[in-house]
Amino acid sequence: MLWRVLSKTRALVLAASAAATLVFSSCQSMPPASEGSFGTTRAGEAARFLVLHNAHGLRAKLTDYGATLVEMWVPGRDGRLADVVLGFDDVSGYESDANQYFGCTAGRVCNRIAKGTFSLDGTTYKLAVNNGPNHLHGGGARALSRVMWQAERIDGPRGEAVRFAYRSPDGEEGYPGNLDIRVTYTLTADDELVVEYEATTDKATPVNLTNHAYWNLAGHGAATVLDHELWIDADRYTPTDATLIPTGAVDRVDRTPLDFRVAKPIGRDMAAVAKTAAGGYDHNFVLNGGADRFRIAARLRELGSGRTLHILTDQPDLQFYSGNFLMGQIGKEGRIYDHRSACCLETQHAPDSVNHPEFPSTTLRPGETYRTKTVHRFSLM
Repeated sequence: MLWRVLSKTRALVLAASAAATLVFSSCQSMPPASEGSFGTTRAGEAARFLVLHNAHGLRAKLTDYGATLVEMWVPGRDGRLADVVLGFDDVSGYESDANQYFGCTAGRVCNRIAKGTFSLDGTTYKLAVNNGPNHLHGGGARALSRVMWQAERIDGPRGEAVRFAYRSPDGEEGYPGNLDIRVTYTLTADDELVVEYEATTDKATPVNLTNHAYWNLAGHGAATVLDHELWIDADRYTPTDATLIPTGAVDRVDRTPLDFRVAKPIGRDMAAVAKTAAGGYDHNFVLNGGADRFRIAARLRELGSGRTLHILTDQPDLQFYSGNFLMGQIGKEGRIYDHRSACCLETQHAPDSVNHPEFPSTTLRPGETYRTKTVHRFSLM
């Protein structure tokens, strides 16, 4: 769907995109290394990067720090490649205060847990409080986004793949149980980046994993994401309190700024949510189709390049975040990541599900295997 935007804003975005593609084009003559050093952590650990390729020129760069997506190169309508995710040039950026979970594996429990507290099987657990009064994305220094994972290339049935593995020990960041986790990224011949999660535990524990990529389909560092067209297949959402914890209600999106059932520019109704507690869009959508049904959940499209991203998942919910707290930090290649210059589409269970028995359960028990898959499908429209 085409839409109109203010001519001045459109000119700025297209100019930024054109300048970016010139840089991307000049880089294409120099094939990137398939793997190598990504710097050294403050603890003295050597970080690595690994690159996946497909025959159409798409490539995904990953690092074992946080099992993180660092780059995602996708062609536009003119055939030029752009790196469409925010990130940093080496591990030092990911350890810095400028990193707002760029591209990481978020968990053990992504999103928020109210007051960093939950009870399970009669025991109350206390977690790190790192987002106002609440626990966010697994907590502090030992959240999954901040640890080193074991990485190995594997023969994926559909394309090049990297599997990351990590054992989160009992009590890490306050969570119970030894949790063995595997995250596999596959870049397929069908231009899909597939992310698959598996986990097992020796003690009941909540698990809710997602990838936290920030997307701008005009290229990372482009001025805004507000002109991107977004569609979300959700009739309902979970309203929250002032600290973004769900109240327990599930409301309809009808006649609200959260209605993306017909695709619209992200910025169209931004004024209606900008002065709320979320500071823009930072909402959990209850996807149509129910839990465990693999389906298309969302579509993001950038008009200038024609790049289109479909999100497919078996998860019950999706968090749409409009980059409200991006602060002009310096990212890859010295590019500036301005306020609302990228968005996140995080497949998940609802925030604070462990404290809401009315929501689909996030509890994993011994003898069970947590499995979920999210597909990022790239195309041109």
